[in-house]
Amino acid sequence: MGDTVCDITIIKNARIVDAESDFYGSIVFSEDGIIDIARDSSDSFESRFPNATVIDAAGKTVMPAFIDMHVHFRYPGQTQKEDLVSGSRAAAAGGVGTVVLMPNTTPVVSSLEAALSINEEIKRIGLIDSFQTVSITNGFSGNDTSHLDEVCRAFPAVPVITEDGKDVLEASVMEEAMRKCAEKGIIVSCHCEDPALVPTAKKLRTEKRFREAEAVLADAENTFTARNIDLALKTGCRIHIAHASTKAALDAVARAKQTAEGQKLVTCEVTPHHIALSNETDELCAELVNPPLRSEEDRRAVVEAAVSGTADVISTDHAPHTAADKASGACGFTGIELSFAVCNTTLVKSGIMTLSKLSSLMSAVPAKILNFKKGRLLPGYAADIVLVAPDEEQTVDSASFFSKGKYTPFNGKKLSGKVLRTFHRGKQVFIVS
Repeated sequence: MGDTVCDITIIKNARIVDAESDFYGSIVFSEDGIIDIARDSSDSFESRFPNATVIDAAGKTVMPAFIDMHVHFRYPGQTQKEDLVSGSRAAAAGGVGTVVLMPNTTPVVSSLEAALSINEEIKRIGLIDSFQTVSITNGFSGNDTSHLDEVCRAFPAVPVITEDGKDVLEASVMEEAMRKCAEKGIIVSCHCEDPALVPTAKKLRTEKRFREAEAVLADAENTFTARNIDLALKTGCRIHIAHASTKAALDAVARAKQTAEGQKLVTCEVTPHHIALSNETDELCAELVNPPLRSEEDRRAVVEAAVSGTADVISTDHAPHTAADKASGACGFTGIELSFAVCNTTLVKSGIMTLSKLSSLMSAVPAKILNFKKGRLLPGYAADIVLVAPDEEQTVDSASFFSKGKYTPFNGKKLSGKVLRTFHRGKQVFIVS
């Protein structure tokens, strides 16, 4: 890129942090990408680009925008919960530049055409990028994978498929899907949960026997995590273990990664709420989310997995619902606007990990998994950038969320870390009011 690029932005006097860097300096970028980064002084940038917009960060922190590999925007068919505009605005407000969208909508997203259409609609909105997944089985039928033939032919148009919200019951069907995806390198994101145990858990939840329901769902997660890893190793398919939440499930991932084949094929995510919260109190035990909040032992295992690399990424499982749906027992939290603050508070401010490590989990590694040039602050990389104040405290007020979903267990809590500005492809798409 030359010095004649239009609409250039310089952020100076900033702490520059990504997966491998942490220093004070300046960054210059445009819609074409990151142009340059300098330590300490921005004087050369301002002389090179006299017409640039200059932002004085005053010591605040510039990071790569976050990449969320597990998001529900409820489109099509559930726009009372979320829509593409409200979801995009919520993502931008949370410093998220790219989302991977789940297909459990109305109707289920099962076709290449539907997935690409949603991506195009989000592109026109212009706040974030998206990768809409398609379902593993056609219409969540549980037995038909014929639609994957078209998806595979069009690879890499749809890089991830998933049955999220449930799992494929029959191992033979999951194996068939994995064999198709293995040929192209498509990732199968696995909501690891034995569907045969779900009715029992739902009944227990209805009876408010939440700890018993959690124990049943722990068994459901553990057994199908092991099954899906075994099928991936058998078929040579790349899999991504979604929202891992138990020590046993994470141990299974760790064992798989001890093998050369497992290191190549298996990735794993954990969520901010499973990092920060356990079910040790009756109030938290009653929170409805799937997977449920686990024991303190499990929570510590989730944190350790994020530190050790067993968990590759942090994803929100952003699951907005209406107030009426939550009152009726809908599972899920609104999370995309708080992911940085929750993780920064729990992991970085506590001294468990560095801000660079958090950037790796939320930006660099998901970009690597999805195979695109984002997630780092380097010349030539996409100018998806967030300016944050890691030390600034905020009291969560969910009524102010851009998301239509207002329910979060963090409402009213004090968190450290605030998103001040978000840039998408060099354009400012959010500034804190």
